[in-house]
Amino acid sequence: MNHSKQTFVTAFALFSLFFGAGNLILPPFLGYNAGVDWIWVAIGFAFSAVVIPILAIYGHARLQGTLLDFANKVSPFFALVYAILIYAISVSLPSPRTASVTYEMAIQPYFSISPLATSTLYFGLVLLFVLNRNKIVSIIGKFLTPLIIVILLLIIGIGIFIDVEPLRASMFENSLTAGILEGYQTFDAIGGVVVGGVIVISFAIQGKYNYEEKKGMIAKAGLLAGIGLFLIYGGLIALGALYSGTVSIEIRTELLTLLSTNTLGSIGTAFLSVLVALACFTTAVGIVTGTADFVKGILGGSKTAYTVTGILGCILGVVMGQFNVAYIIDVAVPALMFIYPVTIVLIILNALPKKWTSATAFKAVTITTLLFSIPDFLQSINSEALVTFLKSWIPLSGYSLGWVLPAAIAFLITQGVIGFRKKKVT
Repeated sequence: MNHSKQTFVTAFALFSLFFGAGNLILPPFLGYNAGVDWIWVAIGFAFSAVVIPILAIYGHARLQGTLLDFANKVSPFFALVYAILIYAISVSLPSPRTASVTYEMAIQPYFSISPLATSTLYFGLVLLFVLNRNKIVSIIGKFLTPLIIVILLLIIGIGIFIDVEPLRASMFENSLTAGILEGYQTFDAIGGVVVGGVIVISFAIQGKYNYEEKKGMIAKAGLLAGIGLFLIYGGLIALGALYSGTVSIEIRTELLTLLSTNTLGSIGTAFLSVLVALACFTTAVGIVTGTADFVKGILGGSKTAYTVTGILGCILGVVMGQFNVAYIIDVAVPALMFIYPVTIVLIILNALPKKWTSATAFKAVTITTLLFSIPDFLQSINSEALVTFLKSWIPLSGYSLGWVLPAAIAFLITQGVIGFRKKKVT
């Protein structure tokens, strides 16, 4: 396979691995609630659900290692703990959520099958793909993703020409930050550091390319996937906003079903069912494969460890996947408030030029981010009294972004100190 073809296949695979349950149901409802401010939520959502995840892919293209390499400059112990948390969260929440969304939108309306039976069959198929991981990029990239894109473009393309009532006012106090925080629920920053490793290992298994070739192809594939995600998210957010003054909807999945039915007519729900099943399935495969790769790596390349982890990940998916979507989203909030800020700063640091990202910078920025994200985590578990005190003096904390300025200041201080030391030495 030539470089251009491999790049496009990888870009399709990345798009599909990113585009899962949350990516389908979140953007339209976000636009619906934003109304006239849909552009602002689209910008915020694009930052946390497109820019940051694609920067993670770029970081992987440079490192060409595992998730451990992303945090190793902080300390090897921190990297191990961080990686374990990332993979534990991934197989416990976003992976099972794909089965739950598939059941509620693609199975329950048509078949009298229990959630447990659905999640069992679903993760049985996921396991089949995971155990044949050497084909994961080509299978997903060549066959599944194009169909997902075609269905989405049909919904968006037809939907924007339908007559609707004027857009309503935004339901958000700050639409930009609302978009950023809603992007957390896609888990795409976490997905970036997880599935990026899957792509790197898939290239390594082929054994055809040197470091620079792999770096170039993975980086270009990430950019192409990012452009595709941005266009699809923007279209879905705009489409949701167009209906903001026309219908009254309170459930995310109901809005997506309505959009599909109104744009594609009697076959709309059938198209939507296929879309949900494919998008969710490919994401679950990527998460479980990445987790199995990680465990295999820390246990000396054991194939048995890969197989056992894949099986356990799918069993956990069966257990959690039988719960409804709303429950899984609620359970995810504390985990996201804890792990997402540090994930974002690690991705940004790994994407910056090496001259700016010494071990000192990694340590200072990561520790600062962890400390200043504690109030958001406490708020998510209803520790209101302490949270009110802490947030009263932290900038942007009212928007659950109190870690942003302290992290930036820590980065600038470390650059100043390192620069001063270099001048002093010379």
